[in-house]
Amino acid sequence: MTAMIDLPVEEPALQAPKSKKKAGGSLGKYLAIRFVLIFPTIFILVSMVFFLMRLTGDPITAALGGRLPAEQLAIRIHEAGYDRPLLVQYVEYLGQIATGNFGRTISDNLLISDMLATYGTATLELAINALVVALLIGIPLGMLAAYKRDKWQDAISRVAAIAFYATPVFFAGLILKLVFSIWLGWFPVAGRGNTSTEIFMAQLEAPSGIYWLDALRSGNMTVFWDVVQHAVLPAVALGLLTAGIFLRLVRTNMIGTLSRDYVEAGRSRGVSEFRLITKHAYKPALIPIITVMGLQIALLLGGAVLTETTFEWKGLGFQLAQYLTARDFVAVQGIVVLLAVIVAVTNFIVDVIAALIDPRVRY
Repeated sequence: MTAMIDLPVEEPALQAPKSKKKAGGSLGKYLAIRFVLIFPTIFILVSMVFFLMRLTGDPITAALGGRLPAEQLAIRIHEAGYDRPLLVQYVEYLGQIATGNFGRTISDNLLISDMLATYGTATLELAINALVVALLIGIPLGMLAAYKRDKWQDAISRVAAIAFYATPVFFAGLILKLVFSIWLGWFPVAGRGNTSTEIFMAQLEAPSGIYWLDALRSGNMTVFWDVVQHAVLPAVALGLLTAGIFLRLVRTNMIGTLSRDYVEAGRSRGVSEFRLITKHAYKPALIPIITVMGLQIALLLGGAVLTETTFEWKGLGFQLAQYLTARDFVAVQGIVVLLAVIVAVTNFIVDVIAALIDPRVRY
């Protein structure tokens, strides 16, 4: 009888583990998606502005109705094409926007593109100045509040943050003018510069439109000092609004950072609290400021309308108020569209910076 021998069962060869896709998204994909989203955002905003402006009728009647005879008004409406179907006007408007043709203002017959270039730089200068003020006030006070948590310095800082954010921009501007211009006489009441400064800027070749930059490029320190004096109060009035937000963000995030393990390890090695805050803890606390800065640009541009009107700062906000008063909705459309583009592009730039600083935002 033949003995049965059990042969060992051959085990299947071990398969190499399948490579798993890396979790999260790549930087290129993240930025590509953010960039593509700019275009539908601008398209939606442009469309909303167009149809909202048409709720009151055609722009010619809104601006000149009651000031021209009916026959001349009808001729102007026909020449501008506002008697055509609304959908046709909309498609033509989108085509003009795509080629950079915003048309002409009704009240003063200016090319809207020229008007935007002239006054847009003034608003850009004010926004930059206000952002600098917000950073210089919000970050140090936020660091102080975190370092002196639950002490009187922290309480004062938190109250200041609420006051900064809750105070209307125009009211803050009026108070600043009353105290520092009228009572103390330290700063000018309004404008971007005195008469001699305006004449000097008008005579410059290829100016940037940002007064303090043009003054520095020309080397005229007298003009530069005058421009700075005129810029202080508008920048403070608008910058305090954003400073309150920055203060709360820095305080909250720095308190969380100071409780991290690496900070505790530094304390155990005898590192001073001042060094821990200024060298280690404040950098992670700045990341939320960068991520919300795009939203703050929109807030600054919205506040610029009231700030420029209060201080007679000849920028887009000031012109927007003038064109609204004149019911020049063609000019209003152009300004609002430009502001929408600025906000969309700024948010994309902020997304790029945030993704480069903190890889977690890509996931």
